[in-house]
Amino acid sequence: MPPDSILLMGGSGAIGRQTARSVRAAYPDVPLLIGGRDFARAEKAAAEIGGAEGVVLDLAADDLGLGERPVSAVAVFYMDHAVAGLRFAQKRGVPHLSISSGVFEIAPEVATYMHKPDAAPVVLGYEWLVGATTVPTLEFAKAFGRVDDIVIGALVDEQDTGGPTVAADFEHLARMMPAALTRRDGSYIWRAGDDAKASFCAVDGTEVKASGFSSIDVVGLATATGAPNVQFNIGGGVSSTRRRDEPMSTEIIIELAGEDHRGRPLRTRHAVIHTEGAAPLTGLGVAMLLERLIGLDGNRPTPPGLYFPYQLLDPAAYLDRLKRTGGSIVKLEVR
Repeated sequence: MPPDSILLMGGSGAIGRQTARSVRAAYPDVPLLIGGRDFARAEKAAAEIGGAEGVVLDLAADDLGLGERPVSAVAVFYMDHAVAGLRFAQKRGVPHLSISSGVFEIAPEVATYMHKPDAAPVVLGYEWLVGATTVPTLEFAKAFGRVDDIVIGALVDEQDTGGPTVAADFEHLARMMPAALTRRDGSYIWRAGDDAKASFCAVDGTEVKASGFSSIDVVGLATATGAPNVQFNIGGGVSSTRRRDEPMSTEIIIELAGEDHRGRPLRTRHAVIHTEGAAPLTGLGVAMLLERLIGLDGNRPTPPGLYFPYQLLDPAAYLDRLKRTGGSIVKLEVR
């Protein structure tokens, strides 16, 4: 018997649709609710996805306007400043996952969780592309006995727009977060001005001008590995595939430095690539988190708690699905 419907708040947007397609591909019978303010748009997206229903959400109502309709999980694809989705999920005792808040905006969700920690699992899904950075990085880190430095470079192709909601989120983040949360020499600092300027080499070796970005990946990776130096930089422009006259792609360059398990110096450099851009990677991560949260993968549903995505995603399963859905991991020459 299929579970109750998964509610995708903002599900008619680019990332919501990608998530719905990923869920539908793996679990054809799982019902989906595509929620939004525009019923016609939600209904159109639901019809395209199949096995889904468009619904209008009332964010001022405790039940979001859904009445007693059963829901198994809630995923939010925009900045829910009212924390309406989380309050609804806690009241229903179902998992909640949001992906759009900045690292400086998590206090409302954390506070809401802390007042009802036993209600249901809550996932802070603000990692870059929801696991596409952290899961591979932590796998690469297994080759190290000690990790000293983690440097992430995200290249966003100028053609990889992601839709109006994504554009609005980035505009909001850029306006509200001019400094970049970074770990340096074991302490958390905020890079600003010239200190926030950076560069990294794309997959094809082209230098990309970048700037520091306050991704929650920084605190997650620093805590998980103990690395005293962790930074995340983001740059835009032309992706390596498009410079080869191929379609655009998204690239994540992951550089690690430290010592191997014998105490010898070790440096590695890898890239996570998806030839269809950032949205499919984000949708994959959200879909796999939803299946883990409610137990679609055949294991027990996730117990109440506050989680990073990488704490719930099985690395082997994630990397396998990544490759099967058009993504790849490439080992690069250390520079």
